[in-house]
Amino acid sequence: MKKLSKTAISAIAITAALSGPMQLNAAEEVKIEHLGTRNTLVRVPDAGKYLLLPVQDSNDDAKINVLVDGKLDKTINVRLAKSKVDYYVPFDLTPYKGHDLVLTVVTSQDRSSVREAKDDACWSNLTISDTFDTANREKYRPLFHHTPLWGWMNDPNGMFYKDGVWHLYFQHNPYGSKWQNLSWGHSTSTDLINWEQQPEALEPDGLGMIFSGSSAVDRTGSAGFGKDAVVAMYTSAAESQIQSLAWSDDNGATFTTYPGNPVLTLESEARDPNMFRDEKNNRWVLTLAHALEHEMLIFTSPDMKTWTLESAFGKGIGAQGGVWECPDLFELTVDGSGEKKWVLLCNLNPGGIFGGSATQYFVGDFDGKTFTADTDAEGNIPTKWLDFGKDHYAAVSWSDAPDNRRTLIGWMSNWQYAAEVPTLQFRSANTLPREIGLFKAGDGQIYASYSPSPELLALRDRAVTKSRGFNIGSKPRRIALPSENDGVCEIVITLNGQKADSIDLELQNEAGEKVVMTYNVSGNSLSFDRRNSGVTDFSHDFPAVTTAPTFNSDGKLCLRIFIDRSSIEVFESDGKFAMTNLVFPTKPYSSLSVSAKGGKARVDGIEVYSIKVK
Repeated sequence: MKKLSKTAISAIAITAALSGPMQLNAAEEVKIEHLGTRNTLVRVPDAGKYLLLPVQDSNDDAKINVLVDGKLDKTINVRLAKSKVDYYVPFDLTPYKGHDLVLTVVTSQDRSSVREAKDDACWSNLTISDTFDTANREKYRPLFHHTPLWGWMNDPNGMFYKDGVWHLYFQHNPYGSKWQNLSWGHSTSTDLINWEQQPEALEPDGLGMIFSGSSAVDRTGSAGFGKDAVVAMYTSAAESQIQSLAWSDDNGATFTTYPGNPVLTLESEARDPNMFRDEKNNRWVLTLAHALEHEMLIFTSPDMKTWTLESAFGKGIGAQGGVWECPDLFELTVDGSGEKKWVLLCNLNPGGIFGGSATQYFVGDFDGKTFTADTDAEGNIPTKWLDFGKDHYAAVSWSDAPDNRRTLIGWMSNWQYAAEVPTLQFRSANTLPREIGLFKAGDGQIYASYSPSPELLALRDRAVTKSRGFNIGSKPRRIALPSENDGVCEIVITLNGQKADSIDLELQNEAGEKVVMTYNVSGNSLSFDRRNSGVTDFSHDFPAVTTAPTFNSDGKLCLRIFIDRSSIEVFESDGKFAMTNLVFPTKPYSSLSVSAKGGKARVDGIEVYSIKVK
């Protein structure tokens, strides 16, 4: 049944609004047979495109075995509704046309009798439909960030650029908005702004769920799958974590799993393979997270199938508070010089700078086999953070990006509360795409710059506010934010605090909720306080203050601030720091107030743009 698993729901097919279940005749109805207090058999008719599964997020998973002509095709886990239906997820029926389809459902809840089991809400709400409604019903679904149309999402992975298209794969549960059934979801874009969700690219198989990994265009056909094949390497996760291959000959739309999987196994937990072509040595290089050992392993291969361990990096280095995950290794040029350095990204959870998950990185040299990190003036390897917010994780880059760009995207959440944020139809968004570079700071160290990708300038619609500047003191100066699209906007503001101790930027709404960003002039830092930002009570870890170094000493700071319905991303104008934080205001932020403490200050300029998307 291998071909059946390749077909999934396309965004084109599911954009029509759901008008209700089909009117079926008696011979075409879903037939439900209760076999006991925990086991139910569902006979699905050969009709319609989707079986809509009713989900209740607070319920436990039910295991559903999908039988096709009496043979097991797949097993999925779904939180089938017990007392109420929160939302529906689609089970695609089109691959099974002309076959007998039976679902055997095993629930985890004990019942005193079959009569009690029959009362579960799911049984009366299983419906067949030719359409599935993906219209946004979520108050907090972002307007201009990538999100799955439905279901849970975490790490971005497998990203590549080819023939003018950016391919974004992501950890996806198509059967609910909690972590489970991990597949590679797939979205594509030609501009890094507007995304079209495609069918699932890789689904769980006999080796386990499909965890994170990478993709590369094999331009020479070294792997034996054909010239210019897209080759994906990922972690197969079941009782153990092992590394597998798949390839695509249709530009990443569908993949065929390599029959010789797994291609790399270890005696201990390892995951998230990230590979790139080493043209100088005519081979492939792979970084692999040796998760519980808090290190990254480096392998080489001539063909992506046979891998040789060359070295390890990380024991006792950097932040060690949690498992190491999602590596990425690449070369960059330091701004203002011809010096080239290598960057090794290392995502870890927990142990982030503000708790939970975060992305650290190391700058150094790579000789094709071994990564050696730079040291500071005391001979130590410093811990450096790519983003200074709570909600930036699993950041990795696109392979084969145009013009030698190194473009990254991250998961915009934190494992401390990702499953509890106040959304239902979907959970989690990606950060805005960003360009990473290197710069040398006043302390002599080389740091990563992190800037919004240039395509994002196209988001700007009209200039709601455009001021050359004004003086500020202790009395706040208020600037109105756009009212359309729930107040989403971009703010560009240049602060001059040479004669003040600090400058406060306060986002406010009609409900009295606020986010306070404070530029500490003498401390050369910017803090972000979301403790009173809106809905925060879903997790005690969510109310927080995060702080970023500004890498300046002249009292001047220029910021680009992107406000979406449930996130705020703050960038220093040259990318010297970035800060990503989720927010869930009960009403949109409608104004920005600016004030100074400990002296007079000045806003040298401010521009506020409304946002447009297709």
